[in-house]
Amino acid sequence: MLYDLFLNNFTPVQTAAIAVICTFILTFITLNMRFTFLPEDQGRAFAVDGALSRGKLRGVGIVFVIDFIIASAVFLPLSTELIIYLLLIFFVMLSGYLDDAAEKPWNEYKKGLIDLALSVATMITFLSQNDSQISVLGFEVVIPYPLYFILGVALIWCAINVTNCADGVDGLSATLVIITVMSFVLIFSENLGSMGLFGELFVATLLAYLCFNTYPSSMLMGDAGSRAMGFFIAIIAMKSHHPFAYLILSLVLILDGGLGLLKVSLIRFLKIHIMKNIRTPIHDHVRKNMDWSGPQVVARFAIAQIILSVLFAMF
Repeated sequence: MLYDLFLNNFTPVQTAAIAVICTFILTFITLNMRFTFLPEDQGRAFAVDGALSRGKLRGVGIVFVIDFIIASAVFLPLSTELIIYLLLIFFVMLSGYLDDAAEKPWNEYKKGLIDLALSVATMITFLSQNDSQISVLGFEVVIPYPLYFILGVALIWCAINVTNCADGVDGLSATLVIITVMSFVLIFSENLGSMGLFGELFVATLLAYLCFNTYPSSMLMGDAGSRAMGFFIAIIAMKSHHPFAYLILSLVLILDGGLGLLKVSLIRFLKIHIMKNIRTPIHDHVRKNMDWSGPQVVARFAIAQIILSVLFAMF
């Protein structure tokens, strides 16, 4: 196994450094190839400055997710559980890419059912390989497996869709996901073990992507990338044994993307109209109503999430 080969010749810290650097270089090179099969963005009619995205490469999430899968297979100790997660993140990404590349975007119900099926498959895998003990406010709690299954499916489904909805400003979603993933890795390093390196490799691919996606961007991850990011956050949260930490360590993502989901769901299913004067996602509201520039949104949202993560780590 290549993982054992690295450990026999390098310390764990050196192995992690080599893995992160190689993953970054691999992703940077492949993204720079600008594959011709990737679709071009048509611009989003209802998004603030949506027309500025027209003509940019879209769906490059397929590239950095595949790079991440390759790097994980090379640098991590492969187990049945990890292999299944890598397959599932591929399918999450693929569903997003096929939607990106489709002439007519998939309807919300089709995507929702796909997310549900993948969430169920993930929880079946997780609960077959892990116990249902979690930490909440410093207390160890054993959740009945059926309840954990339901809560886990909800976490995965929500994380996928919240992160997807938060993608819309150059560099925003990738930056927030990097902060969230590294918060889990640093705060819960003892619980994560080798899964900590799993998180670091994912961050390395996103850093390479940001080389092309910071303002003014030349490419967009599309649903292929944003959906995979949300799925990955959910996996890291559950493997940390602190799944409820997701509510704080991803709070900015949740507010940015999740309030729009809540608003639309209440209107569609319960005919309840709330937040009439708030444009969603929130990143569109602050740009349209508060005249924030794209870089200002990224910087201020990132600062807010960093402060939240630090406060969480302290208490």
